[in-house]
Order: sequence, then C-alpha cells, then structure tokens
Amino acid sequence: MKLSIVIPIFNEQEVIPELCHRLVLLIRELTVQLQLNKKEIEIIFVNDGSSDNSLSLLRNFLRKQKNFKVLNLSRNFGHQFAVTAGIDYCKGDSVVIIDADLQDPPEFIIELYKKQQEGYDVVYAKRKQRKGESIYKLFSAKLFYRLMNKLTKVNIPLDTGDFRIMDRKVVDILKTMKERHRFIRGMVSWIGFNQTGIEYTRAERFAGETKYPTKKMLKFAFDAITSFSIVPLQITTYLGVSISSLGFIYSGYVVYLKIFTNETLSGWSSLIIAVLIMSGVQLITLGILGGYVGRINEEIKNRPLYIVENVYTK
Repeated sequence: MKLSIVIPIFNEQEVIPELCHRLVLLIRELTVQLQLNKKEIEIIFVNDGSSDNSLSLLRNFLRKQKNFKVLNLSRNFGHQFAVTAGIDYCKGDSVVIIDADLQDPPEFIIELYKKQQEGYDVVYAKRKQRKGESIYKLFSAKLFYRLMNKLTKVNIPLDTGDFRIMDRKVVDILKTMKERHRFIRGMVSWIGFNQTGIEYTRAERFAGETKYPTKKMLKFAFDAITSFSIVPLQITTYLGVSISSLGFIYSGYVVYLKIFTNETLSGWSSLIIAVLIMSGVQLITLGILGGYVGRINEEIKNRPLYIVENVYTK
C-alpha cells in the first residue's frame, strides 16, 4: 500500500534540516513497524514561493532521498493551495497532510496510519494540548472552531487542523472540489465517510516565525465561514428588520408627541444617532454582501488554483 505525505513549505529554511532528518527516521520506522515497502512511501514538499533558501535546501536533501519529491510553485499561492497541489500530485492509497514547522510531530503519522487500518477513511489529529502558544492564540482558535460549528451544518471536529490521514477515495473526491476560497479541514468533513480522531500534544514551533499572523488568521476565518455558511447574510436580514422595526416604533412615538402633547423635540441628537447607526449597519451589510459577490466573481473566472513551475525528483 502506497503512502504519500504532503508538506507545504513557505520560508522554512530554519526548520527544513531537522524536518528532513526526522522524516528519514520516520521512513525507517514505517518500514519496520508497519512493514511498508520503502519504495512505496513518497514525501511531497510543496514550495509555496519561498523567498529564502527553502528550495535550495530541499533540492540538496532530494539528492540523498529517493522518497522525496519537490513541487515548486510559480509564486506564493497560500497554504491551502499548496496543500491542494500536493494532494493533486500524490499517488498514495493513503495521504497525510502535515505542516513543516514540527508543531505536528511527524512520528505521530504512525499512530494515524495504525488507526486508519481499523477501517476509517479519515483519521484527524485532535489537539489536546498546544505548547508555546499565547493566550490570545488559544482563545481565538477555541472560539473559531466553536463558532464554525454554530454557523454551519457541517460537523467540523473541534481543535483540529489539517494534520490528518485520508483514504484514496476521500482524496479523489477532494480533488474534484475546485473552489478558490479553500478550507480543507471543512471540505474533508463535508465529504463524510467514516471519520475519527486521536489526540496528541502539539509542540512548540521548532524555529522561525508563524506564517499565520492575526491578519491572515482573520482572512482564513472569514473564508471558512463564508465557504460553509450563509448565516452572515441571514444576520444582516434580521438586523435590517430589527432596526426598521425600531425606526417605525420611534416614528410613532414622535408623531404621538407632536399631536397629543405640547413637548418640544429638538431632534438633533436623536437624528444624528439614528443616521450614524443606520449608516454603520448599511456599510456592514454591504461589506458582507460584497464579500460573497467577490467570491462569486473569483470563482467564475475559473483560473487555475495554483501553477507548478518545476517538479524535482532524484
């Protein structure tokens, strides 16, 4: 049975030597513990337009390892697209997705593989502990996964990333899903089949800096929510109805005071407050609608999700 391991790479020159060393040890353990044929193990690095020496380092290790393959993308397309490229090019009956930063330990792939052999189509790694991460990162990640499950009808496992092993039939279906705003862990959950998770402790980043600062995290969260939910659009509708109702009630109150009382209403403060609130709501609503319309515009262009400049093998 052929096993493929897909690893996206973006400016990871500090990590690559240790990563490749541990992958070599992993290949040895896969052949010993799981009786896999070494020739049927492929590790696909996807260089996502790195601007440092990542590609040179990978090509150097490539000369020593027949199991290694490098896809070099023409520019930086983003993490989810780099993973997609690796999935499209891999040939394994079982396919693993894992990041390069060594927060997800490569050695844990053995446990994922063993669990899959019990009859599961997808086995995802569930984080029971996340070392070296700030309180803000822990809180925002926890909030994100729970918000996703509230907003969508897809049951996305809590506290999981893209680190998982998938059967070929799941991979083949995933390859047919060509949407541009990709949330792969959500897409895999949407596919269904027999899925389960096993817990592990996520380590600190081995070296370098995170490739997901707050700005990218927010964009990723927006893409994830709008890919699997129309609730934001429904919220704008409810918000519009609620504010309109309040406006009618307030208008009735003003008319009542004008006709039945002698009270003088200057109206400046209330008018300004009403205008500001309505303007803010309208802009928020237009922003949400614009986000969905923009997604449609990008989808109908039907451009390739990524471009592979070179494929390097030994």
